[in-house]
Amino acid sequence: MRGTADAVKQPYRTPREPCFHAAVSSVLQRRNVHYAWIVAVVTFLVLMMTAGFRSVPGVLIVPLGKEFGWSHALISGAISINLLLFGLGAPFAAAIVERFGVRRVTTFALCQVAVGAGLSVFMTQPWQLYLLWGVVIGSATGALAVPLAAIISTRWFAVRRGLVSGLLTAAYASGQLVFLPILAWIASSYSWRWTAAAVVVVAVAIVIPLVLLFLRSSPDEIGVMAYGATEPAPPLPPRPHPFRYAISTLREFAPRRDFQLLVFAFFVCGATTNGLIGTHLIAACADHGFTQVQGAWLLAAIGVFDIIGTITSGWLTDRYDPRWLLFWYYGLRGISLLGLNAALSSAGVGLAAFVIFDGLDWVATVPPTIALCRKIAGPERVGVVFAWVFCSHQFGAAFAAWGAGFSRTWLGSYEPAFLIAGALGVTAAMLSLMVGRRIVRPLFA
Repeated sequence: MRGTADAVKQPYRTPREPCFHAAVSSVLQRRNVHYAWIVAVVTFLVLMMTAGFRSVPGVLIVPLGKEFGWSHALISGAISINLLLFGLGAPFAAAIVERFGVRRVTTFALCQVAVGAGLSVFMTQPWQLYLLWGVVIGSATGALAVPLAAIISTRWFAVRRGLVSGLLTAAYASGQLVFLPILAWIASSYSWRWTAAAVVVVAVAIVIPLVLLFLRSSPDEIGVMAYGATEPAPPLPPRPHPFRYAISTLREFAPRRDFQLLVFAFFVCGATTNGLIGTHLIAACADHGFTQVQGAWLLAAIGVFDIIGTITSGWLTDRYDPRWLLFWYYGLRGISLLGLNAALSSAGVGLAAFVIFDGLDWVATVPPTIALCRKIAGPERVGVVFAWVFCSHQFGAAFAAWGAGFSRTWLGSYEPAFLIAGALGVTAAMLSLMVGRRIVRPLFA
């Protein structure tokens, strides 16, 4: 966390908000630590906690089914809406952040999560599940998704962006996995309602105060330069209306082949992680004789390996071609999913191998994808462009969450969903190598 001389011994400018944050930055400066790392740590915690909040419905599939008789397909429908709005809201949230700032948007979204989780304690009907965990919490967590990692790493860091984006992505991906054993234990030992109440307590008592105290949109607000910068960055240009800005950015980049390839690959990424494994692995484990808590521990183990894999991916992204990184990540993930049903049946070395391989590349795809988005969009628009790519991630997650629930309810097994997801992973691996490369027509076409 210690910076170079250029990074930390830099002249101060007049902060746009002369206050507590400028004073903290001055103290850190004397200790040779840049305030960017404080922002990164707070963002890490926000993303980790938010991911835990969003993953709660995956823990509730079994207890809600027992209490209300709701089917896997019905509950998966609410989770699909959650994932869909989570992704669809990301581009607009990124544009809103450009307009109103990181702190305001993050605080409002966390308050919305707390309200939705708090009201869900009283739900007794499916439409309430769809409204609260699908619409309210899904749209709120969209503002706190992985695109926030792209914005923070780009604005606050002139060097080590790949490493920082890897750290922040690991926080989001692992948060939804590491907290699952705790949430599953609360749901099984007490009640699913206590799980929802825990979300409210953590959001109000821990996350929101940290955001209000330490999070800021850009170094310019406290009068410093980005970490590793040798000269001040140009001021951010004024943005038009957030929704118009998000839509106009999509219209500009949607016809581009590289953008389309990244969108498809990230669709597959979402389908094979959040949608399939993050939502249904606990229920699939129950089909093979595991308890709910044991299934949650498997996801937590995936989360531990994901921290290693995603941080390493950020380090590799700073040094190697991101296209080849994506090729290996998607390819290994696809192969591991093709054998998942057999691994669950044997509960031996094959299952351990799946946990390791799937964990190491769970969202290791994010740092190289952000790097490719930066190349095609530039640093000024990488946040919104990556947010649209991430939107496809959540469309894929919603598709897989519903599709796997359909497979389990009407076909009696998750195996068809695992096989389709594996094939998609291998396809995404091959297409990732085409990003940034010109298509050469055959000589005699």
